[in-house]
Amino acid sequence: MTVQRVQFDRAAHLRDEQGVLDALRSSPDARAIVVRDGRARIEDGTLVAVAPSEVAGDAEWALLGRREDGTLLLLAAVGREAESIDAAPEETWLGVRDTGGMLAAEDTELLVTAVALASWLRDARFCPTCGSETVLRQGGWSRRCERCGHDIFPRTDPAVIVAVESADGERLLLGANANWRGRMYSCFAGFVEAGESLEVTVHREIEEEAGVLLDEVRYVSSQPWPYPRSLMIGFRATASEERRARPDGEEIIDVRWFTRDEIRSALKGEGPVGLPGPASIARALIIDWCDGRPAAEDADGAQ
Repeated sequence: MTVQRVQFDRAAHLRDEQGVLDALRSSPDARAIVVRDGRARIEDGTLVAVAPSEVAGDAEWALLGRREDGTLLLLAAVGREAESIDAAPEETWLGVRDTGGMLAAEDTELLVTAVALASWLRDARFCPTCGSETVLRQGGWSRRCERCGHDIFPRTDPAVIVAVESADGERLLLGANANWRGRMYSCFAGFVEAGESLEVTVHREIEEEAGVLLDEVRYVSSQPWPYPRSLMIGFRATASEERRARPDGEEIIDVRWFTRDEIRSALKGEGPVGLPGPASIARALIIDWCDGRPAAEDADGAQ
């Protein structure tokens, strides 16, 4: 998997400037990405940014950063009931899952950041300690309760996602989540629990969901995922006892070992099952295994 570089400058040094959001909202050179209900406007394969003055109604604002061309970008997080900007057609409002492979790298990173931050901005209006209304600080990247002094920041929850292969490396174990009703198979995933390392989470999740014990675990890559606000941390693992594979019957309703020929067919949409879409790290992990690419050569195996 290719190591990703930063695609846009988050301009964090501007966040503490007094009145930075008001100044940018009135600037003729700044632009705003509007996020509504986890979606933003995409037209002709490009993330749409509008003049801040075009954003009508109640919005929560934040400084997103600076594009490679120097344009400063704001986020305008509006409610799902807000009217479309410029009467934009509903079909132009797309989420991260809808845009896999459609956007350039910079727009993809901007969209993921905007959707994740927008969700937090609208969910964290009140202090979790005393219930008072909070005020925005740091260009929209923190909130403070002026009653009790509690500071709130956008949180990111770590989750592991694992491609499990057979001992001989010739088959891949995938599971069908109950929410998909057997229509799609994917890698196994779960959130890191309190007190767990990533490696412990990998072993626990695979044993819980698929009944499989692991001999080797290797880190591959990670992906920010804004539903709700997660960091998906991708691993490859080797099963120690393939015959133990079985679904937990609750979250996972079926598990299957797939050959490379079956995976190649599924990637083409020709069966035998559906696979995750191109926006997800799950598909990238599956493709890496199918293409015979090893996990990170310099990563130490974790037992």
